[in-house]
Amino acid sequence: MRTSILALCLLLSLPAAARAAEDPAVAVLRQRLTVLDADFQTANVAAYERLQARQAVEALAKAKRKELDQARYLADRRVEIAETTARAAVARNEVERLDRTRAELLIEASRRDAARARQEAERLRVQAQIQAEEAERLRLAAEAELLARQDAENALSSVAGKQQQRLSAAQQNAAKLAREEAELVSGHKLPAARFDNRGEVFTLAGDAFGSGNATLSAGARNQVKALAEYLNIGRKGRVRIEAWDSAAGVGQRRAETLRDALVAAGVSASRLQVAGNKGASTKARSAEIIVAP
Repeated sequence: MRTSILALCLLLSLPAAARAAEDPAVAVLRQRLTVLDADFQTANVAAYERLQARQAVEALAKAKRKELDQARYLADRRVEIAETTARAAVARNEVERLDRTRAELLIEASRRDAARARQEAERLRVQAQIQAEEAERLRLAAEAELLARQDAENALSSVAGKQQQRLSAAQQNAAKLAREEAELVSGHKLPAARFDNRGEVFTLAGDAFGSGNATLSAGARNQVKALAEYLNIGRKGRVRIEAWDSAAGVGQRRAETLRDALVAAGVSASRLQVAGNKGASTKARSAEIIVAP
């Protein structure tokens, strides 16, 4: 009898934490946290939430009898929050990975299209050269007879004109694809462009620089990054930079600022020529970048 009473007294004298540790919920919650730690996808995410969950589970393991229900509820909620946060982080990481893969595929497809367009332009250039050589041979052969020569020249002029139109269209298509690739790679839009007898002309709007100075705006800097990417991808000719301002010397400094920005973005300085112009800067433009044909 004395032994039984002594054992009962010892059991009642155990700390409340020891009795709470026998709660099956503690083992289950610890096992759920172990699963999170063991999974390579969730092991390195939701660190703060997992720490809170461990602290709540340990608090449950040490809780007194009257605190068990509240401690069990808090520990269960903390573990559930850690699991949900970890799954959400894994899902976000997967979405980001898929976005990166999609962007890489788009860039690669654009590069392939641009390469095919450049090959087609080169094929047409060679074809045009062959036809031009053939035209010269026929012209020389027809010199003995004025009438025959005139007929041959008229016919060949028409053919050469059509071929030149096709070559020009192919080159403009190659430039269009190169512009699309440059915008994809740089993440920015190119300035407005047009073709004239000087070549391909990019125009920076009148707000590209601060009033009366040569400091590029943030938007203009982004356009210059895209333009540098385009010059390195598709156009290898010389580039002339012209800038305007009514104040003496500001136009020249603006042109030099654009040149330095292009060089910093990877364009060879040997390709670039600058020219500053004194005169009223129009609302439509503050500088032009002219890519030789």
